[in-house]
Amino acid sequence: MIDIRGLGYFVAQTDNLAEWQAYAQDVLGMMVEPAPGGGLYVKMDERPFRILVVEGPERRYLASGWELANERAFDAAIGVLEQKRAKWEPASAGLCEQRGMQAIAIVTDPSGNRHELGWGYRSDCRPFISPQGVPRFVTGDMGLGHTVLPAPHFDETIAFHREVLGFEVSDIFNFQPDPAAPAVRIHFLHCGNARHHSLALAEYPVPSGCVHVMVEVDSMTEVGRAHDRRIAHDIPLSATLGQHLNDRMISFYMKTPSGFDLEYGYGGLQVDWSRHSAFEFTRVSLWGHDFSVGQR
Repeated sequence: MIDIRGLGYFVAQTDNLAEWQAYAQDVLGMMVEPAPGGGLYVKMDERPFRILVVEGPERRYLASGWELANERAFDAAIGVLEQKRAKWEPASAGLCEQRGMQAIAIVTDPSGNRHELGWGYRSDCRPFISPQGVPRFVTGDMGLGHTVLPAPHFDETIAFHREVLGFEVSDIFNFQPDPAAPAVRIHFLHCGNARHHSLALAEYPVPSGCVHVMVEVDSMTEVGRAHDRRIAHDIPLSATLGQHLNDRMISFYMKTPSGFDLEYGYGGLQVDWSRHSAFEFTRVSLWGHDFSVGQR
């Protein structure tokens, strides 16, 4: 299987870069600078960026950038893609330059989600200095956080991620908002790090191309301060403060300028996978997380 180490970056699109810049700096507490080839680098640790925002006609999520350990792991990944007869294409030199990677293989899963498998990130190790005083985001070898993607073709998509990309199931949730309707499956997946999940797949379409992304800070105080900044800048709330049952994250959700949600959290579970047993949980949160606020 392909040995993915974590979510290295994601790419979002907007028709208003200035709005994303203000959101990143004033609400998220991240640094922003121009990206090569256009767009914005959004910086949250010592790397030049973890979020790339590009300009385009639609507000949406474009791609997930998955990190491989080295060139040998990248070559092995290409071998797996060929063996599994998965369609892939090499990224252009310009795209690799913009993403700051040595090489990237682009694949699309059966539900249409774009994945960029790359190795050898480029970094000048400049320190992260938050314009809002956020001390640090929890990244490092666990990647930037997690992403939750639509998977309307669920069986084929989950098989692709497990049998080709090499993800494993952390746990599952069968969401049933209408007792008379079939349950909607959501599977939470981990890769080569201790984060409870780096990816989740949800059995429904999403116009923006993403359900939500998650970023994690290292104290509850910073979650509260971000919530205050959200209110001050009139950013729509998508779910109230709460604590998830499966990964124990204490968080709230808000809209991004690209139409998908962002979870801002603290205290996510880190797992010893040699001792973990996958399970099904039957409620989203131990407390809080009222998602109905996002529908009002």
